[in-house]
Amino acid sequence: MAAVRISSRSGLPSLLLYLGIGIALGQDGIFDVKFDNAELTQVFGYAALVVILAEGGLGAKWKEVRPVLPAAAVISTVGVGISVGITAAAAHYLVGLDWRQALIIGAVVSSTDAAAVFSVLRRVPLPPRITGVLEAESGFNDAPVVIMVVALSAVGPVEHWYILVAEIAMELAIGAAIGIAVGWLGSLGLRHVALPASGLYPIAVMAIAVSAYAAGAMAHGSGFLAVYLAAMILGNSKLPHWPATRGFADGLGWLAQIGMFVLLGLLVTPHDLVDDFWPAIVVGLVLTMVARPLSVFLSLAPFRLPAREKVLMSWAGLRGAVPIVLATIPMVSGVEGSTRIFNIVFVLVIVYTLIQGPTLPWVANKLNIADDPSEAADLGIESAPLERLRGHLLSVAIPTKSKMHGVEVGELRLPAGAAVTLVVREGTSFVPSPATVLRRGDELLVVATDPVRDRAEERLRAVGEGGKLAGWLGTGRSPAAGAPGMAGPHGGSAIPRAMKLAKKLGGASASANGSGSKSANGSGSGTKTSP
Repeated sequence: MAAVRISSRSGLPSLLLYLGIGIALGQDGIFDVKFDNAELTQVFGYAALVVILAEGGLGAKWKEVRPVLPAAAVISTVGVGISVGITAAAAHYLVGLDWRQALIIGAVVSSTDAAAVFSVLRRVPLPPRITGVLEAESGFNDAPVVIMVVALSAVGPVEHWYILVAEIAMELAIGAAIGIAVGWLGSLGLRHVALPASGLYPIAVMAIAVSAYAAGAMAHGSGFLAVYLAAMILGNSKLPHWPATRGFADGLGWLAQIGMFVLLGLLVTPHDLVDDFWPAIVVGLVLTMVARPLSVFLSLAPFRLPAREKVLMSWAGLRGAVPIVLATIPMVSGVEGSTRIFNIVFVLVIVYTLIQGPTLPWVANKLNIADDPSEAADLGIESAPLERLRGHLLSVAIPTKSKMHGVEVGELRLPAGAAVTLVVREGTSFVPSPATVLRRGDELLVVATDPVRDRAEERLRAVGEGGKLAGWLGTGRSPAAGAPGMAGPHGGSAIPRAMKLAKKLGGASASANGSGSKSANGSGSGTKTSP
């Protein structure tokens, strides 16, 4: 945990710190542990990558990804191809590698790493368009890169480029179809079948996501694309006990990254890196200053994005553990010079992450790219099913920038069958009246019957974005346009606390929605609460 705190304060992705731990434990390190099992490292790396992609997909917000999905798809395929070609040419002509080795290196380092990018970007709020492209790209580009590296590392002559492109397209299509199907079926089942314990929901969600990978791989498709798409669908499906699920996935993702980084550090032999240091610097320089910018500008040319946003996306192409894991594929396959490929990739990732990671926030500030402070923040809504009562208990957290601040409970205009039954404000709970004014930081307990649950949540989100007149005067998003499941993770303590308070209050929920109630707060006063 100390490594996490150090990385967050320094701006360095935690990748480097955990790799350093592995190097310190391994050969030439403090404990001089001998470890050279590339096959075990690859298997563990694949497993960790599945978990990391699942966690990334669960956290992807569809309302941010949907508008930029075509751009992300193009940069993840066409952009990867451009980057591979330019980087491979540099490795061949400037470093002297043969074409197979050069193409393998070009493919390996063309994959960006979501964990590395967003561990740095958390400190810099960016417009949803940029974060959407970067997030979707990092989730999508692993799939074609893995297919390419496996094909180039196979025994025998390398296939013609058009055959390789056709195989990549076919595997991506199969993986996408399976991922969408598994994610949709999984979300449908979890929303309509109540599990016996709330703690089973996080396990079930991760199991469904991993099943998507297995199904995709067995069907000779891209399992990595399948798991990411399945997780994205699950993450945007308004599943019960979502904050607990999100926290569980986040913890698993950290555990997978830590284990993978330490194992990769153990695999490397530091004294072997000396001879490949400068070749790695040369290849990395071409990748960072030529290949990545050209791939971004050329592939995104049809989308007319501002040039400064393309510059930031070019600099945000951080490499993490994924390229190092992919560099073990030629080692397992016995490709000639595979050890040198691994060493070059290892040095390249370390050096250029050290350069790009800490400077990425500075570049974003210099380009004057920041999120619009006036944009309303999304509500944090947690849902717990009330199976026997055929209803749902919604815990709504009002963030600082929400336009729900200053809105009266009666002005929410929730559909019949939904009511605000409890408000938690600064540690104090009270039953609201229709005249109670909501404030920033309030937590609301909303009870909704099963038929109106979705409409109630959509209305709450619309008011949060457009205020009390949302949907009437064109302000904010209309309820029908509300993208489902877009709430970010929120602390899971509101519902249990509110449920206990609701039980103590007995029948208070019935009077909360009555027209004759005057108790706007715990003291019984009927006056409005000042915003």
